[in-house]
Amino acid sequence: MYPNLYSFFKDVFGGAPAFTKYLNSFGFFVAIAFILAAVVLTKGLQLKEKKGLLFPVEEKRVFGKPASFWDLLLNGFLGFIMGYKIIGAFLSAGDENVNPREFIFSAQGNWAAGILLALLLAGVKWYEKNKDKAAKPEERMVRVWPHERVGDMTILAALFGFGGAKLFHNLENWDEFAKDPIGALLSFSGLTFYGGLICAAAAIIWFAKRKQISLRHLADAMGPALMIAYAVGRIGCQVAGDGDWGIPNSAYVADSTGAVQLAEPGQFELTLKNNTAYLQSQSEFRGQKPEHIPHTAFKAPSFLPDWMVAYTYPHNVNSVGVKLAGCDDNEHCNYLPLPVFPTPFYETIICSVFFGILIFFRKNIRIPGALCSLYLLLNGVERFFVEKIRVNTKYHDLPFQPTQAELISLGLVVLGVALYFICKKMHQSSKKDS
Repeated sequence: MYPNLYSFFKDVFGGAPAFTKYLNSFGFFVAIAFILAAVVLTKGLQLKEKKGLLFPVEEKRVFGKPASFWDLLLNGFLGFIMGYKIIGAFLSAGDENVNPREFIFSAQGNWAAGILLALLLAGVKWYEKNKDKAAKPEERMVRVWPHERVGDMTILAALFGFGGAKLFHNLENWDEFAKDPIGALLSFSGLTFYGGLICAAAAIIWFAKRKQISLRHLADAMGPALMIAYAVGRIGCQVAGDGDWGIPNSAYVADSTGAVQLAEPGQFELTLKNNTAYLQSQSEFRGQKPEHIPHTAFKAPSFLPDWMVAYTYPHNVNSVGVKLAGCDDNEHCNYLPLPVFPTPFYETIICSVFFGILIFFRKNIRIPGALCSLYLLLNGVERFFVEKIRVNTKYHDLPFQPTQAELISLGLVVLGVALYFICKKMHQSSKKDS
């Protein structure tokens, strides 16, 4: 596992700049996921525009206006935060006494870097505004196409997506949140995809209504973008080992280095008993006897490596598990004593295939909203079945003890089917009216 880019470069090249300790590998793949989603969404909206299904909206904008006090203040504030924390973090990366995670969420920082970057960004804003300053600012009407708003939608999706993912995770794991609310909110781990999807979708719907963008056509363009973003994001989960793994595979056991091998009869049960303390420390297993821990046995076919069905996530970013033999790092020295199914890897493969399916149908589906319906159906089915071999907190008070993701994925399947028939009926009605 590579919790940050420093560990990756060190493993591959034998060394790395100290500042790469602050570049979290999960965050790196999430950033790539957002970029890819923005590219796919832009392409999808442009296709809709070429077909005459989406139209520009005229907006009044002012040209030739000099930089205002609030423009300079906002840019200066953002520059100070970036310099004080981000540049400050990079400058302190060589100090072995500084913990990267604690530094980011502490009051520590570099005042000189903060002030210099604040002045720089405020100066850039002043220069940009004043080089086009006119004696008399002029108001003009400009046409803005939906694909030109992808940047704004991406920022909204990021803000509300991360906020929603953190909110839903803490609701799902309320006991842990109640014990340490501040730590739970500021932790790098603990994100629920569906929470992010729901909150980001609500923000995008609000934005689209304000900007007069057809929701059905926008939703169709969003489907493939969300699917590829999810596939790439799960690469980050797999590489970092952020806890989104599956249940133990009882066909295998692990040694103290994290390597797996086939289990002898009774060996897995013995491993369960020997790691009772670790299992009881995990919220999803707390209160369960070792023999009641969910697991299943599946031996990898000869043409597949063992890690595809049984993986221990050594050096995982959350430092979950037991100590690795011979590891002298300050953190990230743990591995899972019970090999588990690497479900993030499975989701990356499945969602990449589903992305291809959505792209294939993108040009052929004629009913507005139908592609979004297909996305909801595929996404819900994929997540529902992955949950069957995935570690997650269950709602024990409900009849079949589902997880939060199972309930939401079932809802998405129902919504996808219902939305298809609603969109089909609307499409038929519009054809009759024309």
